[in-house]
Order: sequence, then C-alpha cells, then structure tokens
Amino acid sequence: MEKFYNQLLDNNKKWVAGKLAQDPDYFKKLARGQKPPVLWIGCADSRVPANEIIGAGPGEVFVHRNIANMVVHSDMNMLSVLDYAVNVLQVKHIIVCGHYGCGGVQTAMTNKHVGLIDNWIRHIKDVYRLHRPELDAITDEAARFDRFVELNVFEQVLDLGKTSIVQAAWERGQEVHVHGWVYAIHDGMIRDLKVTLKDNETLSDVYKLDL
Repeated sequence: MEKFYNQLLDNNKKWVAGKLAQDPDYFKKLARGQKPPVLWIGCADSRVPANEIIGAGPGEVFVHRNIANMVVHSDMNMLSVLDYAVNVLQVKHIIVCGHYGCGGVQTAMTNKHVGLIDNWIRHIKDVYRLHRPELDAITDEAARFDRFVELNVFEQVLDLGKTSIVQAAWERGQEVHVHGWVYAIHDGMIRDLKVTLKDNETLSDVYKLDL
C-alpha cells in the first residue's frame, strides 16, 4: 500500500517534468487563472475521468462529480459549483455525463439497504418512478439498466434548467447550453443523448421562474 502511495508522488514528478519539457512556461500559464468553456457534472466512478475521455487539458473543464451524476436541488455543493461556473467563469456548455454500468443507478433498481447512501439513491429511484411504464416494459434486465442510466441523465439535464442560476443566465441573454451524454466504459465511446436546453423557451411553463 505504501509502495502504491509513493508511486503516486513519483508519477507527479514525472508528469511535471514531461510538461516542462514540452513547454517551460506551462505551469506559469495555468497559474494565471482559468476560463473553461465547459462545466462537467459526472459520476464519481474512478473509471470516468472527465478530462481524459474528451481529450481536454487542465483549464478546459470545470468538474463536479457525485454518485450517479445527480443534480439535487438541495445539494449546496452542486449549486455552488453551478453558480460559480455560470456566473463567474461564464461557461457556455454544461454537460451531464452518466455512464453505463453505474453502480448508483444499478442499486436504485433494487431494494438493497446500503447505509447512508440510501438517502442519495432515493433521488435516483424517483427517476425510475417517473419513467416506470417504459422501464418495466423492458424485459431484458441489462437493456433496462442501460435505459435507466440514459433516463437519469435526461432528468438531470431538465433539473439544471429548473434552477434559478441557469434560468437567470438565460434571462439576461447569456449563452448556456445544457447537454446530456452517456459514456460506455466497455468501448470508451460517448453517446450524445440529443437532449439540449439552451433558453427558457425549452422549459415547461410550470418550471419557469418570474425573474
């Protein structure tokens, strides 16, 4: 275990040396600040590294990750990241990226009691309830699981549009596009779910705020 820990520090030194060999001013440039065009809301799964799977470098993606890439309206961590990304960094794209084989989504398909995380999983179960007729009609369990992952991403995209942060940005004419993606770990490919919110007109009337 200690060997692995020390290896991480050694890897950092090698990474720094490699970057400096390419550009002696690499870290000086990064230290000047950030202006990423993208906010990534993804799963905390260690197999889904945001920057790496889209070929983005440091400074290009502002990242928030949690179990099952959820947008929970009482989650002050997520809301703080969203507020900073939209109002300070002024990102132009917000991407909710789920992944097939997500453990959080899989657990939400069962009645397992796993501890404190049950409270978080319940939000995912709400997505199942919203789409139960479609999901229950899928007899193949693996196919149902995959579809549940997709529908969960779809609902998180909608939940971003419901926030006052995003709606206020749209109201003042700020360009913010919200997208839904799913990453396939088995082949490394991203599937664009073709669900995009770009202004208040793309929201259902019941969710529009008088700003």
